[in-house]
Amino acid sequence: MSEVDSNKFGSGKLASDQPGSDKPGSNSLGAENEPPKIEFPCAYPIKVMGNKCAEFRSHVMTVMERHAPGFDDLAVTVRDSSKGKYQSLTVTITATGEEQLQAIFVDLKTSSLVQMVL
Repeated sequence: MSEVDSNKFGSGKLASDQPGSDKPGSNSLGAENEPPKIEFPCAYPIKVMGNKCAEFRSHVMTVMERHAPGFDDLAVTVRDSSKGKYQSLTVTITATGEEQLQAIFVDLKTSSLVQMVL
């Protein structure tokens, strides 16, 4: 059984705990399970999915203008679902920090038209 297979069955050891690994307890996802760091400011795409209607698009654009003034509204990518009931908008902003991104995500979700934010 490989190291990966033995992990599925509760061996209690990670492959990274085996001899030859760089750091005990670390894994290939990063040191000590820390998420990758983003260097701000940076171009940051935000995809918002929701009901296809003018109010949905208006809500997304209003939130983006509130939290990322001056974003390029002409570069917004719009994609309809196969049956046309839903729509996704991908907006790329210049992100200034984690607080800004969190505020955008919270504000977007205030509308019942928004189904998901990525």
